[in-house]
Parts: sequence; C-alpha cells; structure tokens
Amino acid sequence: MALKVIISTSSNCVSHLRGSRKFRIPTFELGNILWRPFVTQLTHDCKEKTEGENVGASKASKHQASIRKMDTYEDWLQDFLLQKGASTETIESIISRYPRAVIRTSENVRARWEIWKSILQTDLQVLQTLKRSPESFFRSSTLANLQDNISLFSSLGLSSNIVTQLMARAPRTFSNRAELNRNMVELLQNVCTCLGGNNPEEFAKNIIAKNVYLLTRSTKRIKVNIAMFQTMFKIPNVEMLDWIQGNGSGILDLGNDYIKNNFDNIQKKFQCLGCSEDAITKCVFAFPRILYLSPVTLNTKIDLLMKYGIKMDQILEMPRVLDVSSASMERNIKKLMQHGYDFQASGISVLALSRERFKLKIEKLMN
Repeated sequence: MALKVIISTSSNCVSHLRGSRKFRIPTFELGNILWRPFVTQLTHDCKEKTEGENVGASKASKHQASIRKMDTYEDWLQDFLLQKGASTETIESIISRYPRAVIRTSENVRARWEIWKSILQTDLQVLQTLKRSPESFFRSSTLANLQDNISLFSSLGLSSNIVTQLMARAPRTFSNRAELNRNMVELLQNVCTCLGGNNPEEFAKNIIAKNVYLLTRSTKRIKVNIAMFQTMFKIPNVEMLDWIQGNGSGILDLGNDYIKNNFDNIQKKFQCLGCSEDAITKCVFAFPRILYLSPVTLNTKIDLLMKYGIKMDQILEMPRVLDVSSASMERNIKKLMQHGYDFQASGISVLALSRERFKLKIEKLMN
C-alpha cells in the first residue's frame, strides 16, 4: 500500500491527529532521574536546523516598548546570569533577542534553571544552550508545560543521554506546547502502524533518538516528506519502515521544497553523466544525506572528482565521499596522487576516511 493512502485517508492513521485520544503520561518525579552529562555537541549541516531564534531589531524595540509598562526584573536577571558565568555581552544579546526575559520572576527563573541543570548537568551547559535559544528558556511564565514535556519524554523510554541531547541541541522541544510533541509522537506511531509495523512505540522512540530536531518541526512537514520518499523510492512497506527509522531518520525534518529541489538537481546532474533513474534512486536511498547538498555544492563536488579522473560509477558506489568538503577533497586527492595512489585500481573510499585514518594511509603509502 503506497504511503499516499496514509496521507489521503482522513479517517485512518496519520491525518486524524487533532481528534485523536489524549496521550497519557505517567507520574514523573524529576529528582528520581539521573541525567548523564551532554558529552558531544554536533553541528548540523543544514541551516534549517539552526536552533538560534534571533529577534529582529524592530521587533525587539516593539516588545521593549510594551514591556516597559510591566513589572520587570532586569537588574536581578543580569546579576543572576553574571553569577552563572555569563558575560555582559552575552546578557545583552539574550535580552535583546528575547526582551520578555526581563518580566520573568526570580522564582520562575531559578526553578527553571534548576530543572534545565538537572538535565544538562552544569551551569555552563545551561548557559550555552540559553545563549543559542533564549526564547526556549524564557518563553513560558509557568513550569507546567516544561514538566509535561519531560514526563512525555520519560514515558517514551528515551535514555537520559537522548533527553540531554534534546535539550542541548533542540531546546525548543521543551518550550513547545506538550500537545504538539504528543501529536508528533502519535504521527510517528501511526506511520508505523500503516506501514505494517507491530511496535509503534519503539518506532517513534527510535526516530526521535536519531533525530532530536524532529520535534521542532510540524507534523505536516513530516507527513509530506514521508509521502515524498515513498513515491521517490517505490519500495515495499517493510523496507520503507526500516529506512525511516534507519538511514532516513536524519532527513525527515528537512523542508519539503528543499528536499524536492535537491533531488531534482541530483537527477539532472547524474542523468547528464549517464546514470540511470534506478541507479540514482538507489544512491539516494543508500546515502540520504546527499539531499542536504545544495545544487551548487553537489555539482561542485561531482565536477571536482571527475576533474581528477574519478568515474561516476565509483561515486555511485561510494557516495559518502560527497560528505567531505570540496577543499579537503581536493587537498586529499592531490596528496594521494603525489604518492602514486591509483583511484581506478584502489577505489575512492579513502577519501571518506577521518583525518587521523587518512594521515595513517598517507604514511603507509610513503613507506
């Protein structure tokens, strides 16, 4: 059954979210959870995944004008953030980007800080996350929604490490209305059911764990993307199910038009170089991260590889080399050629090696 059935049939599965039953959350005591510290902070390749929520100067001025009429705690907030290690420049940036921060009471800010710290472990991590997304921290005047979201993530069985990553990399997840997060969970569960899966709870948990930005997007975007991929790949439901919670999980939240434009460019570029439709589809299916690459970036990398005699069939077999920046790619190709490396005989997988492993490879060629 094609996934378009999921999207078009309003009485079934995905499209009935607004009228679906409430997602029950078990009672949850924050103090009973031991959160592991966030060790690694990844930088996402796509601009759409930037968590900073800048407020324009004119908008900020408008907010500030209305806030002057309210009781504010700006002096207290500045002192509090200074005590937590913030610089005056950082404090000014936070307040200018989210002026309503100054109307939050000291009790509210302290309580919210302690909850965030219980997840992120240190004041420094809280401060770093706050700097990137002040709205996520100061958006609400109550703690109820924050606690509801934490309870929801606990009920999903997400590990403390994943919850830490959710807050550190996608803090807006915690300031979303809890109902929106529940709707996304139910959407994922319904997708699993409609594709023939028998464990929708585990399916939803796996996808959120692999793509922490998913909950910051709309359910409409995710539905359209899944339908698009089903049409793109034309594969059985069971394979689609595995792909969505596997290699495909990382690109589910990209913009609909962004995916379409980049896929259209991939088809155009690859077909011009003699690739079949089937070969192109298999390449994207095996390496969906290629859809991150803008037309200019992709075309530049393909042209660069071919400039040094690398064939298109080699790129199709090892598309992961396209993850490497153009500058690093050309530098490494030249180093390999200096030492007599034959790409036709030995392949191009060497170009996808980490910096350390590539260095060892060069040393081996020299000996």
